This record gives sequence, C-alpha cells and structure tokens, in this order.
Amino acid sequence: MLDGSHLATIDDRGRVKVPAVFRKQIQEHYGTTTFFITSVKGDCALVYPARSWQSIKDRIASQPPSRSPVRKFRRATSYYGQAAAMDPQGRLLIHPRLRVDAGLDEEVLVMGQVDHLEVWNHARFKETLTSEPMTGNDEDFLATLGV
Repeated sequence: MLDGSHLATIDDRGRVKVPAVFRKQIQEHYGTTTFFITSVKGDCALVYPARSWQSIKDRIASQPPSRSPVRKFRRATSYYGQAAAMDPQGRLLIHPRLRVDAGLDEEVLVMGQVDHLEVWNHARFKETLTSEPMTGNDEDFLATLGV
C-alpha cells in the first residue's frame, strides 16, 4: 500500500527519483521496476506499477468504447502516457508533454495513492488543497464508508 508524501526534484533530463520508502513498498508488493506514467487531466503525473495499470486497462477494456467517459479516459491516458523503467538510481523519466502541462520542473511532491503514485508540482498541489477543500458532503460520504 502506497501512502504518505515526500518532496523530490525533477532533474534536468526530466527524471524524478522515487523516494526510497516508495521504491521499497513497490518492490515488496509489485516486484517490479516497470511502470506506466500518465495523466487524466494533465495536472499531475500518475505513476502506476505495471500490474496496477494492467488492472485498470482490463476494467476499461470491458466497457464499450462508445461511452463518453471511457473514450475520454483512453484519449487522455494515451496522450500523456508512456511506459517507463526505473533506472538503478531509482529514477523515472516523465514524458516532456506531461512535465510541461503539469508544471513538473523543479520541486515536486510524490504522493502514495494506494496502488500508484502521484507526482505534483508542489506549489500547484498546495493551491489545489486550498481551492478544493473537503466539504461537509465529502465528510458525509466518507462516513458512509466508515472513515
């Protein structure tokens, strides 16, 4: 289970070093150094271990491509997506198109999201937290889940 967050930097070649705690968790749970890096809205990079991404692809493939949300998801994840292999130093290359659109150019926040990582421009993420705060309706929904 990937959770928590760590600051990192994007190097001049567009690589992010995956924090050691996440590398360890990914290796233990997924046993992989291969990933699919994509985005749905272009606001952050979604880093899926190959097995997690395959599970999503299987669920999407079971849906008719004529359904608008399925078509939009496929288009966005293909537009931003690329397979990536972690190098021996624990770095992953993020596609230039995604780096530009998501503003991933210096300090980034790498966050665990159970089965994948999110890589955000740190300042943009802080703005998102402020502009999209938890509401009473959100809390009510979470209460129905026992959270």
